[in-house]
Amino acid sequence: MMHPEQIRQLIAEGLPCEHLQVTGDGHHFEALIVSSSFVGKSRVQRQQLVNQILHAHFNSGELHALSMKTQTPEEWGAARG
Repeated sequence: MMHPEQIRQLIAEGLPCEHLQVTGDGHHFEALIVSSSFVGKSRVQRQQLVNQILHAHFNSGELHALSMKTQTPEEWGAARG
C-alpha cells in the first residue's frame, strides 16, 4: 500500500512542479499537479505524462487509483484569483 507522500515524491522526481499536492486513504488518491511541462499539452497528454512516471506502480498493483488535476502555472494562478 502506498502513502500520499510516496506518490508525491515519485511525481516530484519525474516532473518539475511549481506546486504538488497528493491526498488519499491508501487506496484512492487525488493529486493537484502544477507544472510548466504541461504548457501546450491537452488534458489527456498531461495525464499520460504523469501516468508514465507512475507506470511501474500501477502495473504492480501497488497503486490502484489516482485522480489528478493538472494545470500550468498560469492556469493555477488564474484559478486562485
